[in-house]
Amino acid sequence: MRTVYIRTLKRAEHTVFCVQDGQKYYYDSLFNRRIPYSSGQQIKRSVFDKLSNVINEQPAPTTFLFDVNSKDELKEGEVFATCDPAYPDQLFGGWMKASKGGNEKTVKRRSPLSISAMRGLHPLLAGVDNENISFDRSDRPNNQVVVRNEKGEALTTAQIEALLAGKDRSLSRKWIPDNRRAGGLFVQDIAIDLRRLFSVTLNSFEPEISSETESRLRKDGWVESTNVFGPCLVAPLAVREMLIPALAEAIIEWSITSNQARTFSLMETLAVSISDNANKIAASIRAKLSDEEDNKAYPIVEEELDGVSTYVSLAAGGYIRTKSETYDALDRAKQKLIDIMMAFDYENQLMKA
Repeated sequence: MRTVYIRTLKRAEHTVFCVQDGQKYYYDSLFNRRIPYSSGQQIKRSVFDKLSNVINEQPAPTTFLFDVNSKDELKEGEVFATCDPAYPDQLFGGWMKASKGGNEKTVKRRSPLSISAMRGLHPLLAGVDNENISFDRSDRPNNQVVVRNEKGEALTTAQIEALLAGKDRSLSRKWIPDNRRAGGLFVQDIAIDLRRLFSVTLNSFEPEISSETESRLRKDGWVESTNVFGPCLVAPLAVREMLIPALAEAIIEWSITSNQARTFSLMETLAVSISDNANKIAASIRAKLSDEEDNKAYPIVEEELDGVSTYVSLAAGGYIRTKSETYDALDRAKQKLIDIMMAFDYENQLMKA
């Protein structure tokens, strides 16, 4: 097994998990529906936030560069990561550093984790609702109300009263129309390339790390080896034993932490499937159109699909017809991932002749 695929099924309820003028969505032209989604970048951030919390370490620092022109105007410059695999979020998340002017060689590492957006399990099983809300403080006698004229000057109380004469208008209540909320069943996929998970390629023409970083990693016990991408340095066993359980927990237990406070949803995990076959992982958690009703689809979790390990939580029983839901489903899914990642021979990847 060189690639591990993980599909996660979650339920969201009346929430906002990716903001752009309310809940972000895309339009499904086949079913003519607006489908809410969370971008792969947001999921990646959520996974690595969980990873940092599990290992109790701060993520790698980021360098933001700005330029000032002759008019003293601030212009956007480059953004640099540390490009150091000693930081777990860099090792698993990848990096790129391209210096302005081309005076330094670009270093880049593709993340060994390919992370999809979280989107509806089926266009008929997820959607967006609109609601109008208000910010109402009309019951508080100590509010301060400021009304400004076209010059930005505050009006007096008498001027405000004259302005409101004959108008049914409250100044302690604001209407906020057309707020989008997401709900339904959502899936998200992650693929782990085990060949690159703990390996950093040594290629002077397309470098992943600087020579200084390479020297330091060697001193820290990283072992030189070779994989299909060429010579590489492999993280020592002690590092792998520390990070693998944390990564497994982050992948299984991630949650979107950027919810708006007033639209929180647990977004509980209903099922997780793990396989080395991308087609089977897609079949393991899916939806099927009804044969009897128009515009009706049913969620399906294949609990005994050959080549796929599927774990169904107790919460799934309220939304999907299942037979094998258990209280420790997610714990067993984590252990399955740990076993797979620990069993891979990172230091001897190529078959000997």
